[in-house]
Amino acid sequence: MKFVLSDTTKRHIIYKIKHDYLQLNTIVLALALVIATYLAWQSVARLQQNYTQQRELETKRRQLVLTELETQTLQYQKNFRESDEYKELAAREKLGLVAPGEKVIVLPKNSSEAHDPPTDKPTNPDAQSSNFEQWVTFLFGGAAEQAQQKDK
Repeated sequence: MKFVLSDTTKRHIIYKIKHDYLQLNTIVLALALVIATYLAWQSVARLQQNYTQQRELETKRRQLVLTELETQTLQYQKNFRESDEYKELAAREKLGLVAPGEKVIVLPKNSSEAHDPPTDKPTNPDAQSSNFEQWVTFLFGGAAEQAQQKDK
């Protein structure tokens, strides 16, 4: 099926387009719409670019602050290692040196009981009292009396 327009219909359509759509108002409106769309697109693109640059700038600032802190920490470490206190500490630790008048005390090794994990069981079950009794003892001065009895 072929759609055929007569010559008068074609002229009528062309006339209608020229007089209805190709008016100055319509052309100005279409041009304004194109310009507004272009400006909106450029504004969004600029906002995106500014946001990206702001994020990069903030990242660089944070890196700068971090680098300054690391530099400051290294400077403090350098100053500490150059100090007399560090030299003395290093001599004591690495070379085993002591200051004049100091004595070395050698302690015996810990027994096997010291290496065993502690048990949760009380050593004397009769000595355990209720929470209320512990508070009463604490508030009314019984703790000092119990400490004196344990010392004897």
